[in-house]
Amino acid sequence: MDSCLFIHGFTGGVFEISPLSQYMEKNNYRSTTFTLKGHGGTKTDLLNSSRHDWLKSAEEQLTKLLKENEGVHLIGFSTGALIASRLSVQYKARVKSLTLLSAPVFPLNPVEIIKTLGSFSMLKNYANKFGSTPPKATKEFQRMVRESFEIYPQIETPTLIVQGKRDHLVKTKSAAYLKDTIMAPRKEVLLVDKSGHMVCHCEDSDRIMNEVLQFIESVGYNP
Repeated sequence: MDSCLFIHGFTGGVFEISPLSQYMEKNNYRSTTFTLKGHGGTKTDLLNSSRHDWLKSAEEQLTKLLKENEGVHLIGFSTGALIASRLSVQYKARVKSLTLLSAPVFPLNPVEIIKTLGSFSMLKNYANKFGSTPPKATKEFQRMVRESFEIYPQIETPTLIVQGKRDHLVKTKSAAYLKDTIMAPRKEVLLVDKSGHMVCHCEDSDRIMNEVLQFIESVGYNP
């Protein structure tokens, strides 16, 4: 049975990708989720972790799966997409596909931020996040974003790029940049009109999940 390794985003958690992980499980793929080092705990935990720690914790999960001689498909959301990109290069001989969800190539979309802040719930969410995220951790995220520009041209794994047109944290042009820069012989882009950053929780999530499944199946499925 092929495996899907899911990697969540910066300051986020498994909930960000749980609908898709459950969907893949129902369609005969083994889904593996985990919490990145420094996440899911206290502000101090995040403060004491670095981008290298985040990457290492994801790599440990990947190597566990690879030891079982399964086909592994990497699915990364937001910052998890940056981590998945790097791992797909490091383990390109073993990773079967790469799915990038809301990859923050060019973070922050000011126009969409203004729109979403019109919602009290979104405003509260931003206030909580900004208040609980140490500046040091934010700088680590920004370094990972910059360093990833060296990774994209090295990606040779079949890649699906999913981007919401209403994403309030990532500029839509990120998807086009990835398509132009990634050197994989096969790469596809799915732009979702009615989705913000949380593509697995948007109103078009069913279509997105089906597209991800079809892409992974087309790469090759090992029962």
